[in-house]
Amino acid sequence: MLWVDKHRPKSLDGLDYHKPLSQQLKRMVSAGDLAHTLLYGPSGAGKKTRIMAMLREIHGPSVERLRVEQRTFKRANGTDIELTIVSSNHHLEFNPSDAGIRDREVVQEIIKEVASSGPVLIGSSNQGKSDFKVIVLNEVERMSKPAQHALRRTMEKYTASCRLILCCTNPSQVIAPIRSRCVCLRIAAPTHEEICAVLSAVARKEGLNLPPQLGLKIAQSSERNLRRALLTLEACKVQQYPFTEQQHVQLPDWQLFIGGVVDDLVSEQTPRQLLKIRSKLYELLSNCIPPDLIMRTIVRQLLSKMPMPVRMELLHHAAIYEHRMQAGSKPIFHIEAFLARFMSCYKKFSVANHGK
Repeated sequence: MLWVDKHRPKSLDGLDYHKPLSQQLKRMVSAGDLAHTLLYGPSGAGKKTRIMAMLREIHGPSVERLRVEQRTFKRANGTDIELTIVSSNHHLEFNPSDAGIRDREVVQEIIKEVASSGPVLIGSSNQGKSDFKVIVLNEVERMSKPAQHALRRTMEKYTASCRLILCCTNPSQVIAPIRSRCVCLRIAAPTHEEICAVLSAVARKEGLNLPPQLGLKIAQSSERNLRRALLTLEACKVQQYPFTEQQHVQLPDWQLFIGGVVDDLVSEQTPRQLLKIRSKLYELLSNCIPPDLIMRTIVRQLLSKMPMPVRMELLHHAAIYEHRMQAGSKPIFHIEAFLARFMSCYKKFSVANHGK
């Protein structure tokens, strides 16, 4: 088992940081009637850990007996939609965006099915107070607008028999009616000091001696993503042990791959080069690297290599194409259009400077 799963806190009291937020979640759970909740924050901040800790507080250890199943939903035109659902006797978790443009139908069907079946109260830790099931929806911001509007009506209709816990990174893409019907809680990314404390605690549990300088280096390379920091620590253990203060921290493969894309952009600005980069973008997307993460990483690495006049244009066009990518349905088109625009701007700047 990976360390990130092996040492994941099981209770709200055992969480390592954001103690006031943990106490607030515990008060909500102790009230006996959990409201619809929206947890938002960056990746690796601990949203899923807190959700599972809440479910354990409500229903006890039985929520950890998980089943993973592939559900098939029939469409009117004869094609099928396959969806991965993780469930226990007390809750159900899935990602609505996996259903694509049919997410509205899938979400309504699943919530209606869950709400129509009674909750399982045997073995519950609160002696029958939690007379509802919990539905966890991941990446709510990626749901289509019709699906979000349908979710608003559905969460009102079935509020007596089920509760929704919504999880997202960007709440601005969730429609206001849904946000107004939920208790919205922000899970901020942990600081470098908090990540270092968690890394040291995990190293002690594994019987390892982690130098403070190496812990800080791992925390800084993880960009305040605790999940990535723990995976990096385990990778460093495989790479070299005993640890040393000057030990090299290996970056993720996808990040190094994007670094090669940036080098290609800077070295040559031609249609042939853009065609070569397109194949690399397809490879990143096919390996499930999120398109917004690809765009953000490319822009950040380009900013460190560009002169100030090009930086201003780079940020301007990055904002435009990132917005188009969020509104559209084919991320590869918008990322490639942004790279073509950057090539044009950088080529003009290079020619102008070379002429001088």
